[in-house]
Formats: sequence, C-alpha cells, structure tokens
Amino acid sequence: MEKRIDIQQLEPDAFKAMFALENYLQNSRLSKTHFYLIKIRASQINGCAFCINMHASDALKQGETAQRIFLLNAWKETGLFTEEEKTILAMTEEVTLISQNGLSEQTYRLAKQFFDENQIAQIIMAVVTINAWNRIVISTRKTVY
Repeated sequence: MEKRIDIQQLEPDAFKAMFALENYLQNSRLSKTHFYLIKIRASQINGCAFCINMHASDALKQGETAQRIFLLNAWKETGLFTEEEKTILAMTEEVTLISQNGLSEQTYRLAKQFFDENQIAQIIMAVVTINAWNRIVISTRKTVY
C-alpha cells in the first residue's frame, strides 16, 4: 500500500490544533485506562492498524493487561471490564458508529449513573478525537512499520 500525503508536514497548524485537543483531554478527569479503552476500541471499529498498535502498546506500558486488550472487541461477553468501563465502551461504539443510531438514550442514562455532565462531555470528545485521528491515518495510509 502506497503512502499518501503527510498532513502533519503539509498543514502543521491543523495538526497543532489536533494536538491541542489531545492535550486538553489528557488533562481531563478521565483516567488513562478510560483513554486507552476509548482509543483502542474506536480504532478497532475503524480498522486503523496504526492507532491500534500505538495505543495498545502504550496501554501495556501503563500496566493494562494483554488479556483485556485481546478481548476488547468482545467486551460484552467477558467479565474483565467494570460496569463503568462497559459504559465507556458502549459510548465509544455508539458515537463511532454514529450513522447507525447515535448515542442511545439507554447508554446516555447509564453514563449519567457513573459520570457527571463534564465527564460525559470529555468521553464524547475523546471518542470524537480518536475517530478524527483514525480518519487522518487511514486516509493518508500511514503504516505501522
């Protein structure tokens, strides 16, 4: 697969804006575990090998278990994730697959049991951000190796 344009080189201000959003989210109240679950799961759905590799590697370095990463795409069928984490994963899937139905009322109500409105906003923004990164990487054919 032939690599395409390098947006970071061609449009550095656009990347600067993306990194500013990423930095904002890194300083939010969401945990590192929450971020990795969001980033890896959205990247799995979108088929972004570069992002899956990067975020899974980072998650392992931060102490996430290989087993949880391996089973992330089957999170509904395993007891390895807390109810809070399952809620984040449901939100990630529904926002990533926005054209199917969007963030459902059921998932939103569930999120309100675990998170305040600011945290819900931060989760949505984290999902939106990784989806943007996935689209940049896939569209430009950035490769893992």
